Amino acid sequence: MENAPANGHCAPGFEGVRDAFARNFAEHGDLGAAVSVTVDGEPVVDLWGGHTDRKRTRPWQRDTLVNVYSTSKGMTALCAHLLADRGELDMDAPVARYWPEFAQAGKQDIPVRWLLSHRAGLLAPRERLPVEHVQDWDRVCATLAASAPWWEPGTAQGYHAVSFGFLVGEVVRRITGLSLGTFLRREITGPLDARVFIGTPAEEQAQCADMVGQLNEARLAERFPGAPKPPYQALSDHPLVAVMLALTYLPTGDVNSAAYRSAEIPAGNAHASAHGLAAVYGALACGKLVRPGTLEAMRRSQSLPDENDLVIGALAPAGAQLRWGLGYMLNHYGHAGPNPGAFGHGGAGGSYAFADPENRLSYAYTMNKFGAGTSGEDPRSKHLVAAVYAGLERARG
Repeated sequence: MENAPANGHCAPGFEGVRDAFARNFAEHGDLGAAVSVTVDGEPVVDLWGGHTDRKRTRPWQRDTLVNVYSTSKGMTALCAHLLADRGELDMDAPVARYWPEFAQAGKQDIPVRWLLSHRAGLLAPRERLPVEHVQDWDRVCATLAASAPWWEPGTAQGYHAVSFGFLVGEVVRRITGLSLGTFLRREITGPLDARVFIGTPAEEQAQCADMVGQLNEARLAERFPGAPKPPYQALSDHPLVAVMLALTYLPTGDVNSAAYRSAEIPAGNAHASAHGLAAVYGALACGKLVRPGTLEAMRRSQSLPDENDLVIGALAPAGAQLRWGLGYMLNHYGHAGPNPGAFGHGGAGGSYAFADPENRLSYAYTMNKFGAGTSGEDPRSKHLVAAVYAGLERARG
């Protein structure tokens, strides 16, 4: 392990995380990656290694940023919870109280909490938008406001893979007058000195790693060779319609392009360092940012007993279920360690970040080799999390 591609440090007791990190390169194909862990707000693991490009010409640095796909949603949800904590947003109020145009097409009674818990029925607009329109905030929000839900709101949960960020982000914008990315930097990540951006500034883009292997329609077609082609009329047309709607009707294009990195697509285009994500979740785990009641609301299940997600259920192994909090994946599978009260969010390809308030612990893993899963099930992260908790047990004696 002396020649492992890892820079940084591990606190005493956490040396096993360095070994697991090295094995990810040797056995699981990592190209470039980082893992960061805090306990009691202090970093106990901060490792990085490998390369930011396919040709292995640029080494990964501590401050390297990378697209973390849906791990972004945890940051987006936190903006809404910060407003709720301040009394500026009521999760049970109709979305239309803050965003009047949203009341179109029978959506006047949808509460804000259904946006955060994937129950609003707005997986996507009724017509597919071109990539250049998806990078136009006002156009997307106007289209979603005019769209009818794909199911009766509140009766089912279905992962709003891309639309989530526009829906929650527009509520934040209507209340604050700031874009989601600006509010995030001004109120959360900036004060924490956390390198997390939604709408990455041009001067930061030289620090961005290239994603190798992207989530795109070719990959979806390869995974689901029998999936129907658009246009789609109803979810009942085919079991995979919900998946295809969520992932293709708001296409994001080349995730390594400057246009994508500059845009605000808050459900999936945060560019972050591992230590930046860990800093944010570490503040949550230690009772900062929001009050205890808000923290509990964030991780209270919004899913019905035995309810399956219309999108994740089709992507996950048979019988798998996902429990949603208000914008967060709950630790239903144990991917966030042994504490069922841990919560966070994963991203397509393998990134994952969470808070464990009972242990005052935070964790974040970022990488640029597209791998498996969206909710922490990627084996690279699972091995790291196991090593983290083994280290925590050793460190506490």
